[in-house]
Amino acid sequence: MTEPTTEKPDRPGYGRMRRDRIDALATAGVVADEPGVSLIRSAWKRLRRNPVFLIGAAITIAFVVLAVISPWIAPWDVTARPLIDEVRPQTNPVPGPEAGHLLGGDDRGRDLFSRLLVGSRQTLVVGVFATLFGLLGGLTLGTIAGAVGGWVDSLVMRIVDVMLSIPSLLLAFTIASLARQPSQWTLIVAIAVIQVPVFARLLRGSMLAQRSSDHVLAARSLGVRPRAIVFRHMLPNSLGPVIVQATLSLAVAIIDAAALSFLGLGNPDQRQPEWGQMLGLAQKYISEAPHLAFYPAGCIIVVALGFTLMGESLREALDPKSRR
Repeated sequence: MTEPTTEKPDRPGYGRMRRDRIDALATAGVVADEPGVSLIRSAWKRLRRNPVFLIGAAITIAFVVLAVISPWIAPWDVTARPLIDEVRPQTNPVPGPEAGHLLGGDDRGRDLFSRLLVGSRQTLVVGVFATLFGLLGGLTLGTIAGAVGGWVDSLVMRIVDVMLSIPSLLLAFTIASLARQPSQWTLIVAIAVIQVPVFARLLRGSMLAQRSSDHVLAARSLGVRPRAIVFRHMLPNSLGPVIVQATLSLAVAIIDAAALSFLGLGNPDQRQPEWGQMLGLAQKYISEAPHLAFYPAGCIIVVALGFTLMGESLREALDPKSRR
């Protein structure tokens, strides 16, 4: 006599459902094998969707392009005086806009629009070279302080503290006034000097944070020479915040250069126009022709805003604490 079976009868699709469920449970804890994403690539993914960065980048790119090609697209030579016949000191000291002269002229009959275009090149040269020299000086001091440590670190940081305790514009004014003849290079040197302590302190802090990192400790345990550890491991991984700061410092350099030129410490040669210089020359006619000051001041503000927006967006994109 056969015993009754207790197994469930096979239903259509029942076995397939069990297999699918077992496969789903088996793969639930498996992480997908995807390639890693670098910090720069992940930051770019966030930046290209950030409208603030796109606006700042558009302003910056337009400024750089115009500064490069300005001598070829300017409708008039900046030294020419096509409107000199319309300059009347008593009744019409500054010619207004007319056909062929979009923004009119200045008190010497020179085309204002052409001088604004060509002046962008001088502003860009001062800002870029001042930031570059300040970055190089800051990298040197910051690397020495962060790598050597000890009394060398203390000495360098005390010098940096003294420089930071003096208002930056006052320090730049003092340095620029020491030159016998004001020129474009006096502006570059003065602005570069006031940017050195900012880069030095920032790099030194980043390098101190890298000292206790795992890859540096591993390199030391393997017997890698200290010089190689500094220049191959610590310094390259500390440059991110410094590069972002350089973008922000460009905006500060442009404003400081305009301020020193406004005070008469820039290039006195009016054959090479610069926005700060044009702003200073416009003060004599601020009541009769305020547009002479409005246009260069507006250009300075817009360009500084572009670099600031781009730099702040880069800082947020590269900072893990600011990621959303």
